[in-house]
Amino acid sequence: QVQLVESGGGLVQEGESLRLSCTDSGRTTEVYAMGWFRQAPGKEREFVGGITWNGRFPKYADPVKGRFTISRDTASNTVYLQMDTLRPEDTAVYYCVGSSINIVNVRPEDYQYWGQGTQVTVSS
Repeated sequence: QVQLVESGGGLVQEGESLRLSCTDSGRTTEVYAMGWFRQAPGKEREFVGGITWNGRFPKYADPVKGRFTISRDTASNTVYLQMDTLRPEDTAVYYCVGSSINIVNVRPEDYQYWGQGTQVTVSS
């Protein structure tokens, strides 16, 4: 059974960095593309970035390009989100997602598996 477990959220100041991690603790072979969405209070859930199984084709949303980096350890089926130069507008709950298809899509409905979410707060 797929179970995505996130870690690494917290409170930082503007300009600082955080790294989020997400592992399929069920250690299944059902998760291929993985990625991250976020949801700020009063806003819709939005795509942040994603990566395919072999880690060769990361995709990013425009607001985070050049600041966030996704990587993946296929041996442990862990995906990382390195967030640099954080801004107050990055404040949100960040969700790890997984798909049974090896394509990075940007719609929430394209992902079958979701983590519980981790809070990221950036103060100005």
